[in-house]
Amino acid sequence: MIKAFKNIGPGALVTAAFIGPGTVTACTVAGATFGYALLWVLVFATLATIVLQEMSARLGVVTQRGLGESLARVLNNSGWKWPLFALIVVALYIGNSAYEAGNLSGAALGVEAVMGENDNVFRLTVGVISLLAAFLLIGGNYKQIEKVLIGLVMIMAVAFIATFVIVRPDIQDLGRGLAIPSIPDGSLMTVIALIGTTVVPYNLFLHASAVKAKWAGPEHLANARSDTIMAIGVGGLITILIVSTAAASMFTLGLEISNASDMARQFEPLFGPFSKYLLGIGFLAAGLSSSITAPLATAYAMTEVLKIEGGQKSIIFRMIMLSVIVVGAGLSLTGIKPVTIILSAQFANGLLLPIIASFLLFAMNRKDLLGQYANGWMANLLGFGVLAVTTGLGLRLILRSLGIM
Repeated sequence: MIKAFKNIGPGALVTAAFIGPGTVTACTVAGATFGYALLWVLVFATLATIVLQEMSARLGVVTQRGLGESLARVLNNSGWKWPLFALIVVALYIGNSAYEAGNLSGAALGVEAVMGENDNVFRLTVGVISLLAAFLLIGGNYKQIEKVLIGLVMIMAVAFIATFVIVRPDIQDLGRGLAIPSIPDGSLMTVIALIGTTVVPYNLFLHASAVKAKWAGPEHLANARSDTIMAIGVGGLITILIVSTAAASMFTLGLEISNASDMARQFEPLFGPFSKYLLGIGFLAAGLSSSITAPLATAYAMTEVLKIEGGQKSIIFRMIMLSVIVVGAGLSLTGIKPVTIILSAQFANGLLLPIIASFLLFAMNRKDLLGQYANGWMANLLGFGVLAVTTGLGLRLILRSLGIM
């Protein structure tokens, strides 16, 4: 056990990336609106994240390349090279820009939780967080505050655990929600959003790049695998607790979630009037942390796919990062309700996931890339199972919107 804790590394970054304001918002809305009925989605999403992130970590450890680099290598002589690269780049850029809007809106919601709803405060916070994220990324000193931000997010996570114990959720309903899949009327978008906020597509690129910096060679696969399972397992447990807490404290009251103050109510049984401060600090930290991660991962993925050298110091790398921040800030200032922006970003991630997961599975089945460490039948069964479920949900939503289902 001690050895396993020593090996905690890139998996924790992946977990911190998806335990952000979008996750708290999507999970709170799910619990407050549908009770315990959607808990099964988070069980599936957590297992799906472990399956896909294990592949990403294995790719990085064995090949010492990121996912983008690996795809560029195996598709180098293919006639489909540029169409597929264009699809990856567009999907990542659009998805991460939407995600960035959710991050910035989440950070601003944290300030509003303390200071009250105010359009000027919201716009000012989005502007300040955008500039701070850009400054930290361009300066390359974001790692100096990374641990502090993750620590603040974990404090909020612990608060959910403590509140869960206090509110005493209905164990039978909780067990039923975990074990019996159901999609109540009007919940399909929330289902896809819960998957998109847990199985974050850009994390597949981020994880492969992160593990190769920590571990080199197949002999470290066990360390990378235990790191992935432990960290993401804890993250999945936290999301389940958030939904359960919201279900126990808010579902029966029929409360509509429209701002951070509404979300802070689930802490009131334990923290009373201090609830808004706890949620506010947690949202601000989670929003800032994720607003750094999303542009960075986008730039890594796009420069790897397009074989642009120079790393973080290249002009193109920096332009990609800054453009994601600018587009995200623009989306967050459209006047749309912050909660709507955040949920829409998670929903977009859920729709884009099958595209990115398909490319990951393609790379993981290349023996010329991974040799004996390429996917076996079990890994493929699990991976294609995840792909089938997420694709099916997306198609179901599209068909329903067309009036076919």
